[in-house]
Amino acid sequence: MLDSAVLVLNRVYQPVHVTSVRRAISLLYQGVARALDEQFQLFDFESWAAVAAAAHHEAIQTPSRRIRVPRVIVLVAYEHLPRSRIRFSRFNVYARDGSTCQYCGRRLPRSELNLDVPRSRGGTTSWENVVCSCVACNLRKGGRTPDEAGMHLLHAPVRPRWSAVFRSASRRAFYRQWMPFLGQVDAAYWNVELRD
Repeated sequence: MLDSAVLVLNRVYQPVHVTSVRRAISLLYQGVARALDEQFQLFDFESWAAVAAAAHHEAIQTPSRRIRVPRVIVLVAYEHLPRSRIRFSRFNVYARDGSTCQYCGRRLPRSELNLDVPRSRGGTTSWENVVCSCVACNLRKGGRTPDEAGMHLLHAPVRPRWSAVFRSASRRAFYRQWMPFLGQVDAAYWNVELRD
C-alpha cells in the first residue's frame, strides 16, 4: 500500500509527477503538499488525518490511528509544469486512440491491434498519419487509402495534448480520482520513438 501510486499536482492543479503513498504522506506531514478529496477539498496533514478512513477507502494503519490514503496531492508552492514532448510511440498511439480500431470501432487488447501506417503510398510515420487498427481491418484496407477501401476513420489522427506524467513502468496504476487531471498515460516497447 505504501508503495502504490499518488498523483502529484502543481499549485494550479496540473499533473507534474506520480509518487508513492509513503512520499505523499511525508509531503503532507512536512506541509509541502495538501491532500485533495473527491469533492476537490484540500486538507493539510492534521485535517487529513482527522478525516475518518471509512471502510470503502484505502487506509494505512499507524500505531495511533488509521489514515486514509490520498490518491491526489497538490503542492503548495510549486507551479511549474515540466516541459516534456509526448513521444510518438506505439503505446501513445494506442492510448490516444483508446485501444480502439479506428475503422470498426472495436476496443481490443493491444495484442490484437496494430498500427495502420500508409507506407505504400509514401505516407509519413507521424501523429497525423498513423491510427490504431485491428488486424482484420488493416488486412481489409491493405495498401489502399481508407476512401478507396470504403472505410472511414472514427476520429482524424492528431497529435495528443496530454502531459506525459508517467515516467516509469513501475507506476502503471491509474485511479479514478486522477481522471479529472489526466487524459492518458505512457511504457519500453510501447513508448519507443517510432521512425520511418
